[in-house]
Amino acid sequence: MKLRTVVLSTLMVGAVACATPTADNNQEEAEVKTTPAYAGEAVEHTFLELPYAYDALEPYIDAQTMELHYSKHHQGYFNNFKKAVAGSDLENASLHFIFENISTLSSTIRNNAGGYYNHNLFWSMLAPGGKGEPSEALLADINANFGSMEAFQEKFNSAATGQFGSGWSWLVVQADGKLAVTGTPNQDNPLMDVVEVNGTPILTLDVWEHAYYLKYQNKRGDYVQNFWNLVNWDEVNRRYAAAQ
Repeated sequence: MKLRTVVLSTLMVGAVACATPTADNNQEEAEVKTTPAYAGEAVEHTFLELPYAYDALEPYIDAQTMELHYSKHHQGYFNNFKKAVAGSDLENASLHFIFENISTLSSTIRNNAGGYYNHNLFWSMLAPGGKGEPSEALLADINANFGSMEAFQEKFNSAATGQFGSGWSWLVVQADGKLAVTGTPNQDNPLMDVVEVNGTPILTLDVWEHAYYLKYQNKRGDYVQNFWNLVNWDEVNRRYAAAQ
């Protein structure tokens, strides 16, 4: 009986110890961030029209892929984002504010706000047959940071083909003004406070399978290489100049 009493007492003490928050747990709880109130100008989030016809990017991106990508996938991200923030303090907050505080928000907002923004940017990066060329300033910066345009494209392509599963490849202007190539999984982007490389995106490529699989199947590399035939350099130049 005495042994049984000792054992039961020991178990009860252990259970109480496990149920009692430790100093570390209390510290972790204290460090949980809360989203600051949005104090900027109210933003009305809208679903932008595609700036070209579904078949305008042929033969590099087929019309069926474009229609499904834009009207189903992108539309779905937008609808789910609007639903997730409806009636909250974030309903009219800027996407930049949301991304700067994304670590404090739900995965639903993170995924759908990212999908909404990333696709808006991606469509603007594309033009039938490509458009323009890198500006003198951007080209000089690319050469300074990567050695050459060819070396930059190789690095960008590697980020795209090397992304495991779904994600994006990016060229960004970092806070110090330097260019960097990076990749993000899922619908994350370099404006979010959860990524390794932060910066202002000026060029991006969607490497989710729904962006290329109907035409290229598992040949992501071919899709990535053909992307360069469609780049809207005028838009890239504009974003580069604005980020300086």
